[in-house]
Amino acid sequence: MIISELVPQPAHRETFKRNRERFIPAGPGCYVLTTFSSEVLYIGLSVNLRRRMNDHLDNPGKTTATIQGRAVLFYWLKVEELELNKVERTWLNTHIQHEARFPF
Repeated sequence: MIISELVPQPAHRETFKRNRERFIPAGPGCYVLTTFSSEVLYIGLSVNLRRRMNDHLDNPGKTTATIQGRAVLFYWLKVEELELNKVERTWLNTHIQHEARFPF
């Protein structure tokens, strides 16, 4: 599944690298890790997107290549804390409909 199939669409994108973390907001939102070709690898939510991106960058499971490829892009959508679960669940359900499984 590719990122453009998610609704609502993530509004922002940044390279999944430590030197780009300053461009990620410290507020709440839902996010997606994708390959260079926009294949969805991971869907999540956080009350602090910047901290969460750094957590993933510290996790070898998120920085090493998967069967689908390596995470190179970090997309996000600012979401109020009360709506985080709703948006994440919608994205996960969309992925399951397309791929018949959760993201890696």
